[in-house]
Amino acid sequence: MKKIMLLLFLLAGNVFAYSQKVPYRVVFDLTSKDPANYTTVLRQIKGIIQERPDAQLEVAMYSDGIEMVCKENAAFAKEIEELINEKKATFKVCAFTLKRKNIDQSELLPGVTVVPDAIYEIVTRQHEGWGYIKVAQ
Repeated sequence: MKKIMLLLFLLAGNVFAYSQKVPYRVVFDLTSKDPANYTTVLRQIKGIIQERPDAQLEVAMYSDGIEMVCKENAAFAKEIEELINEKKATFKVCAFTLKRKNIDQSELLPGVTVVPDAIYEIVTRQHEGWGYIKVAQ
């Protein structure tokens, strides 16, 4: 009987520990210039925010994905700027890609962060326990 009680006590402790809110942290990997992918990542972010307002969300962009946060891409600018200003998501662009594509930081939307290497940013987030989602159609 003592063993059963001990087992139930341990089980209840595990259930309680598991039921505590686990941090919700996701990094999205975006390399596409397809507007459908931009719509997808914004939809995913908004859906997560509805369910988990405390979520930490980051979009790491390199290759053609950086076009999402260029000022000339006005179709998504308002939504992205709102997410940044409300601190609901961060948008990080690869410095290597900017250099390769000859894009100046001034051509990016306000609040977009430039990181030395977006792939390293993604790997670092994964090492910190963040979830990973590749944005693709």
